[in-house]
Amino acid sequence: MTRRTAAAKRAETKAAAGVALWRRIADDLEQSIAQGTFKAGTKLPAETEIAERFGVNRHTVRRAIAALAERGFVRAERGSGTYVEADRIAYPIRRRTRFSEIVGGAGHAVGGRLVASSIENANGDIARRLKLKSGARVIRMERVRQADGIPIVASTSWLPADRFPNAARVYAMSSNSMTRMLANFGVRDFTRESTRVTAAVAEAADAESLKLALGRPLLVVESVDADTDCVPILTTRSRFASDRVALVLET
Repeated sequence: MTRRTAAAKRAETKAAAGVALWRRIADDLEQSIAQGTFKAGTKLPAETEIAERFGVNRHTVRRAIAALAERGFVRAERGSGTYVEADRIAYPIRRRTRFSEIVGGAGHAVGGRLVASSIENANGDIARRLKLKSGARVIRMERVRQADGIPIVASTSWLPADRFPNAARVYAMSSNSMTRMLANFGVRDFTRESTRVTAAVAEAADAESLKLALGRPLLVVESVDADTDCVPILTTRSRFASDRVALVLET
């Protein structure tokens, strides 16, 4: 009994030391980030370099970096490395919500691309949002938007195909701007009709688009936008990287 108890105590002491070590490394790296040694957007040293610096193995370094990611200080980009996160961008949800205006107005370089597009028949939910008959043709657009080259949001949008023919092609010709694309079809202004915010975790497609680890938290915004005659023109399901934006609901 005494021998087993001593062994158990040694195991507990070893485990406690291991936890303290990776936490100490995480705290040290966090302090370096706070002091500006590692600036926002820059890449952290390789795991092997950090391991050599602290005299530990790479497993301990990975635990420390995972802890930093949970605290929102770094992000891991698959196949590239670990980067220091910038401060969260305040993203207000208001009656007129425009990604380019919000992100550009905050002093960030706005970017984006059309990932894919298709024509499909609207299911019941999409038809209801757009006030169409179930099965009506809609254009589906998959997009990724960026701030300072960092992906912020992956979104899926649906538009009535009859009203916006070739919308994806026009979007690509309009500097990847939904506002400019809609203006091309005569919609000079549009406003947010409804917004629903929920949460999810990043699955494979969104993890790849947003350069996130699988399972990272996402903020999901489902919205409907309408023209000045209150006719729905666009419904979108946006998945925001939750450690890169702070949604601000304005009334």
